[in-house]
Order: sequence, then structure tokens, then C-alpha cells
Amino acid sequence: MKLKKSERQENLKKMIEEEPFITDEELSKRFKVSIQTIRLDRLELAIPELRERIKYVAKQQWDETVKALPIDEVIGDIVDLQLDLSAISLLEIGTEHVFSRNQIARGHHLFAQANSLAVAVINDQLALTANSEISFNRPVKLGERVIAKAKVISTEENHRTVVTVESSVQQEIVFSGTFYMYRSTDEERGDSSNENRN
Repeated sequence: MKLKKSERQENLKKMIEEEPFITDEELSKRFKVSIQTIRLDRLELAIPELRERIKYVAKQQWDETVKALPIDEVIGDIVDLQLDLSAISLLEIGTEHVFSRNQIARGHHLFAQANSLAVAVINDQLALTANSEISFNRPVKLGERVIAKAKVISTEENHRTVVTVESSVQQEIVFSGTFYMYRSTDEERGDSSNENRN
């Protein structure tokens, strides 16, 4: 049974608030209406498209927050960031990311998304990857949307921070990695006494 327009729009607004990464295509499937209907609903509700929502939030909150690298050098769009805690980025797989013969994403793009997010989450002017352990769980295809979630697991002596990243497509994990990051200081943890150690 189809919802009335007013009911659909009310539910649409709530759904976007709860799932800010949701696309028009996914919304059209859930509400069983055309993509054009979803776009018209968004226009009437003054809700911008996904990419514009992400750009707006990023500009408002993270342009001056990311310390270790410029935000435009992060692979994918950062959609959530809590320094030294967690971060989320979104990467739409386009033709520039895939092999032309099979439309499967090149692995280095998935790695770059995860690695740059691990760098971005570090609250330091300098953060470098010292080592990593990674796993590719399944191929990612053209048109899929990869959501990478980084989590800071520990910050150790000798300027080391451990970050885990899980990347998923529609809640299926496609890539996972543990990144052992070198940071230039330990001052925010009160470990300045360790700065002269190896």
C-alpha cells in the first residue's frame, strides 16, 4: 500500500536524518516510487542531494579540524570525525577507480581510502603509517558506495597510535585493516617525557 505524499515526505525526512548517507536510489526502492519522485520530494522539503549534504557538513565542521593532512587529500568524503577517537568517510566507486575489463575497483583505492582516514583521525600535525595489516574480503564494483569507519584502538608510547578501519558496502564488510601510525608528539596524552625515546 502506497503512502500518501505527505506521509511519504514525513517518513523521507526522518529516514535521511537517521541515515544521512542514503542515496536517492535506495530511497526510491524503500518507498517503491521513482527516483524522480524522491528528487521532487527532496526539493519540496529543501533537502539537498547526498553529495551536497556531505560537502556542506564537511565544510562546516572539518576544514579546520583535520590536522595531519588537508581535508581535500583524504580519499573519499569525510562525513564524521572525532579526533583521536573515530572517523567515517564515503567513497563512490566511479570509472576512474575500476579496471576497464571487469568494472572491479582497484585495490589501492580501497586501501587509500582507509589509510587516509587513519591519518585524518590522528590529532597531530604529522601522522604517518608505520605498518599495516589489511584484508580484502570481496571485490567492489563500479557504482558501489564504500563507507569506511576508522576507530582509534590505542595510543602507545614512542609516538604510536593503532587505528582499525572497516570498509563496507551496504553493511557487508569488503575491506578491513589495522594501521600502526607514527605521530610526531604525545603531548595531548601528557607523555612529553617520552619524546626523546626511540
